[in-house]
Amino acid sequence: MPSNWADKINFPLLLVVATAVTGLIWLIDSLLFAPKRKASLRAENGELPILVEYVQSFFPVLLFVLVLRSFFFEPFKIPSGSMIPTLLVGDFILVSKFSYGVRLPVIHTKILDTGSPERGDVAVFRYPQDPRLDYIKRVIGLPGDTVVYENRQFTVNGVLLDTGNDQKYTSPIDEREVRGAIQRQELIDGEGHDILEYPNEAPKRSGTIVVPEGHYFLVGDNRDRSNDSRFWGFVPEGNLVGEAKYIWMHWNKGVIWSRLATAIK
Repeated sequence: MPSNWADKINFPLLLVVATAVTGLIWLIDSLLFAPKRKASLRAENGELPILVEYVQSFFPVLLFVLVLRSFFFEPFKIPSGSMIPTLLVGDFILVSKFSYGVRLPVIHTKILDTGSPERGDVAVFRYPQDPRLDYIKRVIGLPGDTVVYENRQFTVNGVLLDTGNDQKYTSPIDEREVRGAIQRQELIDGEGHDILEYPNEAPKRSGTIVVPEGHYFLVGDNRDRSNDSRFWGFVPEGNLVGEAKYIWMHWNKGVIWSRLATAIK
């Protein structure tokens, strides 16, 4: 979900390196230099070397952040409109890293199987065509599913994903009606969520696909304006990052207070 140069920095790698370096410095100091320094400090009433003082301050914080964002929750910012109306540009979300298996940071190797995606989940994953980029979409097809997309509707394993409750869409950002946009509710396995369509625009490509084993079919809720599995294919299981759970803040030229601390459906 990159939007600028800062989003393209490999933050997990940077965090791992920073934690490792500060931890190594602390360990070496504790084993080799601290005993002599303590004796010297007692004699001279001196102070810790500035590097050691900084390391002792930063290492616990870096280690805590590394563990938290690698194995529990990671924050993301939504930079594009592909998931409108569920997620808006400027939403800050929390993604559960243990929903789809605990993975090591940077190398993404799964070390603990804690679950797998279900239809209807909003999932973050590494873009198959460029794994440096994080994408977010909704899970429509699971491994082995037959998915048909026709006339702006999905059918999964012969079951039509009903859409209804059509209404004009008003953006929460500026409270203005979006011209040509229709908001509908889609049902997946009995659970409803809102989608956005532009009936006056040509529909995206139609067809029938079978989801391969170990892969998933994901699409954006902004159905006519989303770059998703309909165009570039399936998401391998190994590319999954986690399940989007909560919007903890919104900032896009101002705060939308009604979106704070809301669950993602």
